[in-house]
Amino acid sequence: MAELRKALELDPRFVLALESLAFLQSASGQPVLAIEGFQKALTIAPGHAETWFNLGFVYHQQKKHELAIDAFKRAVALRPNIDRAWYGMGLANRSMGHLPEAAEALERAGKLQPMNGHAWYELGMTYYALERYDKLQEVIDYLNGFEPKMTMELLAQTRSRNATRKA
Repeated sequence: MAELRKALELDPRFVLALESLAFLQSASGQPVLAIEGFQKALTIAPGHAETWFNLGFVYHQQKKHELAIDAFKRAVALRPNIDRAWYGMGLANRSMGHLPEAAEALERAGKLQPMNGHAWYELGMTYYALERYDKLQEVIDYLNGFEPKMTMELLAQTRSRNATRKA
């Protein structure tokens, strides 16, 4: 971090240094500084999809889901195939109870990264919340083809929640 700060002293508009420092601040538990850094980088280079994604990720971690969704939408508007932003958008929407939007975003993430077990797991949980058991079964069948442990976790989660609902 010290080297990045030195680089920014020489050139405060050095976008890569701003983004890198903000990323490190996020990873080291300094979300407020990370948000400030990503926002500053975006004032200089608003067309960088990865920076919008990183900003959305930090917002999501801070439970600022509306801001996260906005940042993720900006990322995918700039680069529609940025699977991480679709995934983040799905999680943030689900956190807000926007289940159809969450399913749509997680479907996109899964299509862009067909072997991303986390995206498929979260999609399965979203289908479960939507009571779309037919779609949940499709996810289980697909996920089991490459992530059997995650499939078992998905089955355990949906069965335990179903048992709780019936009790």
